[in-house]
Amino acid sequence: MNAPHNLTPSQAADLLVQALPHMQRYDQEVIVIKYGGNAMGDAATAEDFAEDVVLLEQSGLKPVVCHGGGPQIARMLDKLGLKSEFKQGLRVTDAATVDVVEMVLAGSVNKEIVGYISREGGKAIGLCGKDGNMVLAKKATRTIVDPDSKIEQILDLGFVGEPDKVDTTVLKAILKEELIPVLAPVCAAADGQTYNVNADTFAGAIAGALNAKRLLLLTDVPGVLDKDKNLIPELTVEQCRRLIADGTISGGMIPKIETCIYALEKGVEAVVILDGKVPHAALIELFTDTGSGTIIRK
Repeated sequence: MNAPHNLTPSQAADLLVQALPHMQRYDQEVIVIKYGGNAMGDAATAEDFAEDVVLLEQSGLKPVVCHGGGPQIARMLDKLGLKSEFKQGLRVTDAATVDVVEMVLAGSVNKEIVGYISREGGKAIGLCGKDGNMVLAKKATRTIVDPDSKIEQILDLGFVGEPDKVDTTVLKAILKEELIPVLAPVCAAADGQTYNVNADTFAGAIAGALNAKRLLLLTDVPGVLDKDKNLIPELTVEQCRRLIADGTISGGMIPKIETCIYALEKGVEAVVILDGKVPHAALIELFTDTGSGTIIRK
């Protein structure tokens, strides 16, 4: 990582000294980073992210990258003339769409991230949930109440799945060799059917199974905002539930918060929602006193 040109050698040394206790806190700890499709942005943003991941690994941490790719999937579907719709924030995935999802996520997006990390000097390996039976999926079920009849109806989301079981054998072997796993949320069910799994949910399952010290959800918003659109720096699970109930947390932030709660219940120490478009957001969060985004603890 290139140091800012306006820092003197003494100032640069001071920064490293300030980072030292944070590095010691996370030494040999697993850090799961969910890198959202909306956070990927341009090449400069991707390079900053790759630098962060390599520096974390070189500093003694064990980073695991889980990524989405919603915008990239949408562009490919448009190119192929395939229409898709969303229900309750999840892409309805038919047979044709799930093939495109696998091609984009486990193919082009996954290998692009691996390439960026490799160019920064890291040793990354790209996998998806299918590899080594890492994540076994089951069909996702959602319900909605009809506004007229008030009757609860089941939503059919097609080949949208959710994690059922996680086998960490492959991941632990990779981390032991000081490699950086880059994971796409494409999984198979027990019958072999491919499922598209929400990337936040996938990352939460991976973090929980690995007992990660931190789960970082890099997205395109600063974190959780209050009703005046100001950043809330810290929250507990109980406070999150209250904010959902009173409508402060709404829309696409609700499933992210649900993922945070799930990961915490599975043993993750803390989860952070932060803006992935901020240069070196992961380093600011992990290696400085100020942090970045919203941190959620039990």
